[in-house]
Amino acid sequence: MITQPPNTHLAQYNIAKAVDALDSERLRDFNSAIDAVNAAADRSPGFVWRLQDESGGATNIRVDHDPRLLVNLSVWETPEALEKYVWQTIHKRVYQKRDKWFEHMEQAYFVMWWIEQGQIPTLDDAQARLELLRKNGPSPDAFGWDSLKYVRLWRSERCA
Repeated sequence: MITQPPNTHLAQYNIAKAVDALDSERLRDFNSAIDAVNAAADRSPGFVWRLQDESGGATNIRVDHDPRLLVNLSVWETPEALEKYVWQTIHKRVYQKRDKWFEHMEQAYFVMWWIEQGQIPTLDDAQARLELLRKNGPSPDAFGWDSLKYVRLWRSERCA
């Protein structure tokens, strides 16, 4: 099990591929919820930073040329803070509908890693961490919820 090293924060990165164009009717409810989900993150205890564009969201940020591939990158003081946000806020209600809006991904689409306090991760680093997890499995450099010792909500609250 992985525990948080001193003087670090937790970075998390996830990707999702939308089932349709972002401005489509199929994604209307998702688009309507983005601002509330982001606002919940911003005011959550333990929240440090999140990737955003000029609109305040991240739906216009690309890691490749696919306009349906969305990214989310954020920093949290602790895994417990991220866990509470993910599973005990509006985020959970939106996440429960992900199959309606996003394609199923066979490969890992979520990764966490430790960064020094005050550090801001780059998209290139985040993508490299996701590739590291995909290639080698969990390690102290790239891991998922199941590698963390003190988080429990994801086990009981997550959607199957």
